[in-house]
Amino acid sequence: MIEVQGLTKDYGKVRAVDDLSFQVKPGIVTGFLGPNGAGKSTTMRMILGLDNPTRGTASISGQPYRNLTRPLTRVGALLDAKAIHPNRSAANHLKWIAQANGIPASRVDEVLELVGLSAVARKKAGGFSLGMGQRLGLAGALLGDPEFLILDEPVNGLDPEGIHWVRTLLKNLAAEGRTILISSHLLSEMSLTADHLVVIGRGRLVADTPMQDFIRDHSAQTVVVRAENPSELAALLEANGVRFTRATDEQNRGILRISEATTDEIGRLAFSNGLGLLELTEHRASLEQAFLETTSHTVQYQTSAQDQEGK
Repeated sequence: MIEVQGLTKDYGKVRAVDDLSFQVKPGIVTGFLGPNGAGKSTTMRMILGLDNPTRGTASISGQPYRNLTRPLTRVGALLDAKAIHPNRSAANHLKWIAQANGIPASRVDEVLELVGLSAVARKKAGGFSLGMGQRLGLAGALLGDPEFLILDEPVNGLDPEGIHWVRTLLKNLAAEGRTILISSHLLSEMSLTADHLVVIGRGRLVADTPMQDFIRDHSAQTVVVRAENPSELAALLEANGVRFTRATDEQNRGILRISEATTDEIGRLAFSNGLGLLELTEHRASLEQAFLETTSHTVQYQTSAQDQEGK
């Protein structure tokens, strides 16, 4: 387990992380979310011993990272995929890391095959595309077959096939009982990958909860209904004090949107009054909507309302 307790980091008068506490448990993928400047990367750096906290502690399996023996066999990390000597080949980049950590050289070929870089293993990393560099960074994180994975934006620059591969890999590794912490700004992908969320804003904890609970608790549910006789349904809803809005769907058909009732309640009301319904569905807001609602007050770099509306 990864444990952060009272973690605080000051840079002069700027507090990047403020009394942050959470746990990353094995067997699930934990997503680490927050707006730009929230303190995610700083927190990850402190977990990995790259920055010293002003106060508080960060431990991996009960001890600081720097106390781990042969750390890459325990913890795999990707914080900056560009941190590669441009004149080294992909294979040589991994070989020196393997030798420094007592990892067999045969493991280099295994991870290059795993991330799909076997064909370019002898090419210089400086000529790699963003996606190829990201795959090489992931290969380095996986080199020691670690129990813990800490990944900052692991799908950045990857194509859809690569994103799907990373998602499947992380879920499979979590199913083996490994401990995985990932950050990403691709919220639609995070909603498919993570089981649990830790959300921070301006260095402080905003939420520490299962994914589905976060979406449910921080976003609205809408019932969409389409009737054979829309006017009659609208009159019935008004008579029963059910508030609704009129809209059209993608096929330009008239629908009613209801935010303060369930599909069961609307279905019973229509049935008891002999009204035929053509559609009765429940729409729940996405992770993106829940995230924006939860963190809007913590955004450090915020566009104006005019910009957001496209002027």
